[in-house]
Amino acid sequence: MSVGKTVLLADLRQENAEVAAKVLSDAGYRVQTTTVDVSSRPSVEALVATARGLGEVTGLIQAAGVSPSQAPVEVILKVDLYGTALLLEAFGEVMARGGSGVVISSQSGHRMGPLTIEQNRQLATTPVEQLLDLPFLQPGQVQDTLHAYQLSKRGNGLRVQAEAVRWGKRGARINAISPGIVITPLANDELNGPRGAGYRRMIESSIAGRAATPDEIANLAALIMGTDGGFITGSDFLIDGGTTAVHWFGESSPA
Repeated sequence: MSVGKTVLLADLRQENAEVAAKVLSDAGYRVQTTTVDVSSRPSVEALVATARGLGEVTGLIQAAGVSPSQAPVEVILKVDLYGTALLLEAFGEVMARGGSGVVISSQSGHRMGPLTIEQNRQLATTPVEQLLDLPFLQPGQVQDTLHAYQLSKRGNGLRVQAEAVRWGKRGARINAISPGIVITPLANDELNGPRGAGYRRMIESSIAGRAATPDEIANLAALIMGTDGGFITGSDFLIDGGTTAVHWFGESSPA
């Protein structure tokens, strides 16, 4: 869906965006790069302005995030939860009719126990600048970095549902994908970090018995962002090789 369009790659670090841009440029795509800190409103607003300067904004892929082994609780909430909500708000105001977006979330949002109906609504609809002030996101309420990550990813899926209503008024769509373990730099950090043993157990115990490849996630994203996915919006797609099914319903599932 990017053929004939300009792809704008944004990363916290310019060098990372340049590396990815070279791969796409060598494959024949028209690519530009910039930097963004998704936890900063001025930075996100500058990204939107840059995107609009290239023409109609017809697509958004939000894949920025930090994992439980990469950052403390407050950073995870600021980047993964607040940053995603901020991007959806900002790009939802400029997305072209017929445009679509996808948030790359995580299976972790599906592995946490249920929240209350009110907490779900708060994660979905609280104004962005008030989101991190929610009582259940305060110190002492968030147990550790994994809990912060799970809350953030649960929030991503809920936010997508709420934003789908607003995006729909512009004739645009937004969805989420919640992958399991995909072999990426982030996953490699986890596999080699303090949670590595747990990650390997998830892979070995999954129904698929392996981690995913980036292409498998990209294939799903292409479907739901393209014309064949025109009836799909406000959805969160779990694609984890059955890891979550085993977590909840396997032999050693929670009571």
